[in-house]
Amino acid sequence: MKPDDGRAELARQHPPYAILIAMSAIGPLALNIFIPSMPGLQRTFSASSGTVQLTLTIYLIAIALCQIFYGPLSDRYGRRPLVLIGLTLFILASLVCAAATSIEMLILARAFQAVGGASGMILARAIVRDLFARERAASVLGYITMAWVLAPMFAPSIGGLLDEAFSFRASFLFLAIVGTITLITTWATLKETNQNLQPHASILNFQLLARFAATAEYTRYVAAVSFASMVFFSYLAMAPFIMVTVRNHTPIEYGLWAISSAIGYMAGNFISGRYSERFGTDPMIRTGNLFTLAGALIMLGLAVAGFTHPASIFLPILLCNFGNGLTIPNGIVAAISVDPKNIGASAGLTGFSQMALGALASQMVGILQSTWTNAGFWMIAAAAVAALLSQAIGSRVRPRP
Repeated sequence: MKPDDGRAELARQHPPYAILIAMSAIGPLALNIFIPSMPGLQRTFSASSGTVQLTLTIYLIAIALCQIFYGPLSDRYGRRPLVLIGLTLFILASLVCAAATSIEMLILARAFQAVGGASGMILARAIVRDLFARERAASVLGYITMAWVLAPMFAPSIGGLLDEAFSFRASFLFLAIVGTITLITTWATLKETNQNLQPHASILNFQLLARFAATAEYTRYVAAVSFASMVFFSYLAMAPFIMVTVRNHTPIEYGLWAISSAIGYMAGNFISGRYSERFGTDPMIRTGNLFTLAGALIMLGLAVAGFTHPASIFLPILLCNFGNGLTIPNGIVAAISVDPKNIGASAGLTGFSQMALGALASQMVGILQSTWTNAGFWMIAAAAVAALLSQAIGSRVRPRP
C-alpha cells in the first residue's frame, strides 16, 4: 500500500476533527483569557510591569522549549499518550495558578500550564500530517485553526468578565474545568494516528535538529511562521497596556475589541482551508505576508499620527491577523513536510522557533513600552517586514510533494 493510500484509509477511519480542535485550543485559550487580568496583577501582587509580563513571556518560553521534546517523543511513543499526559498536567497547573499567593508562584505555575497545554497545540499538527498529504493537510489545518480560534477570540472577553466579577483566579478555575472536559473526551475518542512508531528514536536528536536548521527549504518556512507569530505576540503584549494602562479602558472593553482582531485570523484560516489545496502553500504564504505588512504599516502610521481610538489598533490588527491566517497554517504544514519520516521532530522544532521568537518579542515590548509607548507598534511593523523578506530566502528551492 502506498503511503498516501494508508493516510486516506486512516483518515476515513479516524477523522478526529472535533477533538483536534478542542485539544489544540487549550493552549491559546489559556494564553488569551489571562491577558485582561495582567494590568491588575501589578496591584494584586505589588509587582512591576516587567515582572507581570513574565506571566506571558514564561508561558511562551515554556511552550517553545517543550515542543522540541514533544515531537520526538510522539514519534517514539505515539501522539495519543503524550496528549493525555499533557492535558492532565494542564489541569493540575491551572489549579495551582488559581491558588497562587505570590507573583513568583503564579509565574512558575504558568510555565507548567504551558507545558501541558502545548501538547495539543503541537501534536494536532503532527496528527493532521499523519492523516493527509501536504497540500490537503494545509487545507485541513486551516479549517481546524479557523474553528479553534473561536476560543481565543472570545477568551479575552470571558477573562475580562471573570476578572471584574470575581478575580483573576476565576479564569484559571474555568480553564481547569475546560481542561477536564477535554481530557475525558480525548481519552474516549482519540485513537493513535502515528502508524510508523520509531522505538529507537532519540528524544533530543541534535544532529537531526541541526539538519533541519541547515535546510534552506525548511528554514524559510519556519522564518515566515515565526516572524508572523512575532506580529501576533507583540500585539498581545502591547494591546492591553495601551488600552487599559495608557488609555484607561476597562478589561472588558479590551476583550470586546479583541474579538474583532480574532475575526481576521479566523477569516484567513477559512481562506486557507478553502484554497490552499488549489493554489498551493507558497502563494498563500506570500499573500498572507502582504496583508500582514499592510495592516502593520497602517497601525504604525495611525499611532505616530496620534490617533487614540481603539479602532486605530484593532482594525489594522484585524488585517494583520487575516494575513497570519493565510501564512501560519500553510507555513507550518510546508515546514513539517520537508522530512515526512520525522514529522513530530520537525513540528516540534517549528513550534519552538515560532514560540521562542514570540516570547522574545513579547518581553521586549513589555520592557520597552514602559518608557516608549509606541514600542509595540514598531515591533509589529519590523516583524511584518521580516516575515515578507524571509520568503526571498531560498525561494528557488523547490518544495517536496
